Amino acid sequence: MENTNQKGTPITGLIFKWFDINVTEADKTYSVSYELDKTIGYITGIDFTTNRDKLMYQRGTHKLEVNRFEVFPEGFPTKKVYHLPDVEAHKRFYRRGDRIPVGNGIVKVEYKDTSDATAPFEPYSIRVVLDCELKDN
Repeated sequence: MENTNQKGTPITGLIFKWFDINVTEADKTYSVSYELDKTIGYITGIDFTTNRDKLMYQRGTHKLEVNRFEVFPEGFPTKKVYHLPDVEAHKRFYRRGDRIPVGNGIVKVEYKDTSDATAPFEPYSIRVVLDCELKDN
C-alpha cells in the first residue's frame, strides 16, 4: 500500500550543501552566514559534524535561522543534532517534519563554545550540513 503522506522527490532534485565553522578559541561565539544557491527551494534536514566529537558534544550550543525563521533557538545543545558516523546515513539528519522554505536563501548559525571540565579545549571545526531540495523548474 502506498503512503500518500510522503512526497516523492527524484534523486536529481536533492542536493547537500555545507559550510564550516572553525572554533579557534575557548568560550567564544562564532557567527556565520551562508547564502544558498538560488536553485534551492527547501531544506529537508540539518546535521552537525566535527573533527573532534567530544568537544562539540560536550561544549557546543547553537542557534540556527533560515530566512529569519528560527529553526533552533539560542543555546540549543548541538549534541541533539549531532550523530556518530555509525548511524545509518539516511537517519543522520535532524528533520523537523515538514520542509523549511529557504526564502532569501540566508542561513545563519551562531555556534557557542563553552568550557567543560570533561572536554579540555583544543581547536576544532564544525561542519553544518543541509539536506536540500531543488526548486521545481
